[in-house]
Amino acid sequence: MAPDKKPKKDDSKKFKKMKNKNKKKKKKSKTVSTVPIDNRAIDSEWWDVFWHKNSTTLGSNELYDEEDGFKYFFRISKKTFEYICSLVREDLISRPPSGLINIEGRLLSVEKQVAIALRRLASGESQVSVGASFGVGQSTVSQVTWRFIEAMEERAKHHLKWPDSNKMDEIKSTFEALSGLPNCCGAIDATHVIMTLPAVETSDDWCDQENNYSMFVQGVVDNKMRFLDIVTGWPGGMPISRLLKCSGFYKLCESGERLNGKVRMSSKEEEIREYIVGGASYPLLPWLITPYEDNDLEIPMLELNQMLEAARAAAVKAFSQLKGGWRILSKVMWRPDKRKLPSIILVCCLLHNIIIDCGDSLHPDVVLSGHHDSDYLGQSSKHVDPIGRTTRENITKHLQHCKKKASCVHTV
Repeated sequence: MAPDKKPKKDDSKKFKKMKNKNKKKKKKSKTVSTVPIDNRAIDSEWWDVFWHKNSTTLGSNELYDEEDGFKYFFRISKKTFEYICSLVREDLISRPPSGLINIEGRLLSVEKQVAIALRRLASGESQVSVGASFGVGQSTVSQVTWRFIEAMEERAKHHLKWPDSNKMDEIKSTFEALSGLPNCCGAIDATHVIMTLPAVETSDDWCDQENNYSMFVQGVVDNKMRFLDIVTGWPGGMPISRLLKCSGFYKLCESGERLNGKVRMSSKEEEIREYIVGGASYPLLPWLITPYEDNDLEIPMLELNQMLEAARAAAVKAFSQLKGGWRILSKVMWRPDKRKLPSIILVCCLLHNIIIDCGDSLHPDVVLSGHHDSDYLGQSSKHVDPIGRTTRENITKHLQHCKKKASCVHTV
């Protein structure tokens, strides 16, 4: 049988040229279908399209104008939205779009990318559902949201930091005016972010006391319910006292690098150092004051407990607003990447602070729960540091002396 004939050199050259021409034609057809836009320009068209498509989902009995509707869907006013876009704009346009194209063949503007990410975090709805409301696919929602989170972690971090001495003096004065506690610098609390996990990743560490798989978030807040410090990434099955000890905040306080400001002299000339307040699940420490827990408490102790509860309410309300405003944290997360989840939580805390810093507020129709961990029974820590006990006693004596002094003045 005769072997196949080899193609002539001229024929092979022609064949290669034809292939190259076909490749060029394919490349050209791809680029022609995409309509580029200037991402440095402000895009307002996306909102008109979104509002026309989604305004009916607010319900026929509720009267929303566009401003209210914007805040309902994205948790922030248009002015705050513009500020957030300015923070992340350079990061969102500095990298190739990598297929971020909507069904009309247009590259997504910075404004639309930010809106998609905010809607995903605010609603907690599936990526498919969020994508449908914007006319994009699930993979686009995933990619856009993560790019936004990475940018916010870097560009918005100045919205969550420990205050300087001047700012701390303001915080202490306000806490004292609201609760009566002298030299109080903040309140601490923790909450669970519930999730499902693949069977290969499940363990007793991640299974909490309510038999949910969850991740802890701990936060210290000021009088305005702003987060001053957070720690997350730790399994929800650990005791809160251990969560505290694993935090950088604990290490800074123990080494004297935090809560180390002005000492307040009590009415009895006893020192009251800077401290924060926490619930019964936290240990009593020199810089962390918790309630008295004995059965038969004297009136001064009961009164201090009431003041501690009034101050601690700032942290409870802050977490309720965090999880009510950014519903991705209050819904059960379906198999999240545990390495990425802390970044999502951090950015939600940053967004919470930005709302306050911009003089903004959540829409009144955003439903908030009475407590951020309503399904969880409180833990109780039995650890009592001797210096912490002395500090608590000094505060109690000081408050009683102030009370007697005020009653004497009133009587006179």
